Amino acid sequence: MKIFKEFKDFAMKGNVLDLAVALIIGGAFGKIVTSFVNDVLMPPVGLLLGNTDFINLKIVLKAATEQTEAVTLKYGVFINTILDFIIVSFSIFMVVKVFNKLKKKEVAPPSEPPAPTKEEVLLSEIRDILKEKK
Repeated sequence: MKIFKEFKDFAMKGNVLDLAVALIIGGAFGKIVTSFVNDVLMPPVGLLLGNTDFINLKIVLKAATEQTEAVTLKYGVFINTILDFIIVSFSIFMVVKVFNKLKKKEVAPPSEPPAPTKEEVLLSEIRDILKEKK
């Protein structure tokens, strides 16, 4: 039963919950970026390159037969995936950059050291008196 208590303590820590939320939001964000690349960004790029649909760009290595499908290298899908990665990476970089900038602003300037306690003042006076007697 101790293992279950340890697991519960681990799972209920804020960091684990934050990670779970970040994972869910990251997955949704990935879908948004994929849609942006496939549905918004790539059609105009394909139009500029002569009505090319990047998803259909491929090299046929072996033609299809009656028993097998064609073997192809789908480099257009690969290009879309690279663009997805670049956009997601840049977006995460910008979020982290803004977060770090805000975090630096939150750091309070160092405060003055606390005043010495009565005991410290008394001990300092005793030290000074002993120094004078020597």
